Amino acid sequence: MTRRLEGTVALVTGASSGIGHATALELAGEGASVALVGRREDRLTSLATEITGAGGKALVVPADITTEQTAAEAVERTVEGMGRLDVLVNNAGLMLLGPTPGADLNDWRRMIDINLMGLMYTAHAAVPHLVKAAAEEPRQVADLVNISSLSGRTAYPMMAVYSASKFGVNAFSESLRQELARQHVRVSVIEPGSVDTELRTHNPEVVQQAITAGLGDIERLQSQDIADTVGYIVTRPRHVAVGELLVRPTEQV
Repeated sequence: MTRRLEGTVALVTGASSGIGHATALELAGEGASVALVGRREDRLTSLATEITGAGGKALVVPADITTEQTAAEAVERTVEGMGRLDVLVNNAGLMLLGPTPGADLNDWRRMIDINLMGLMYTAHAAVPHLVKAAAEEPRQVADLVNISSLSGRTAYPMMAVYSASKFGVNAFSESLRQELARQHVRVSVIEPGSVDTELRTHNPEVVQQAITAGLGDIERLQSQDIADTVGYIVTRPRHVAVGELLVRPTEQV
């Protein structure tokens, strides 16, 4: 079976767990060499071992992408270590929910710093390398995939700043898509509904209970469902660009 990303290099942020972990494995399975970016080095190392054990190539890049310098360094380490960059998956994120009145402003800053600014810093550093890959490498196309959220399309109570950050991701993605389209750098945004990851466990128990009550007993998405979506997007023919995909659990209204 042909591995459609053979010879390419992908960088995945937030690769230490959840969607990022599953996406790194998906891209490696398609033949890409994968740079694993995240803050938990032990988990990245374990994932790299899994990838290399299956015959793939992985580079561990411990980094906190919430500053311009560290995001740029993560991209440069990827290019230096693997020779180029064909695919960027901006997945790192944080979801801290609760009432807006009386909220901890530090929680707001943390979400904006990683969900929006970290994503933009990483994209800013990666774009020149993606443009170069699209112009010079055999595939003649490159991909930048931003993981947003259903909350980037519809605002909900208790999610004001989380939604604001994801609305920002959607706007940034669409503008960048238009800027880079003629250079064959495809910019895509994925908007997952409820996914069964550790993201919600960063919230107080009372908030987690409210999330569970709101969703009821629906069958939630798994990380692999979003990894499959990333894999679909970045393996389309050169003339096909998937700009936006909303992926909900079947029962989520």
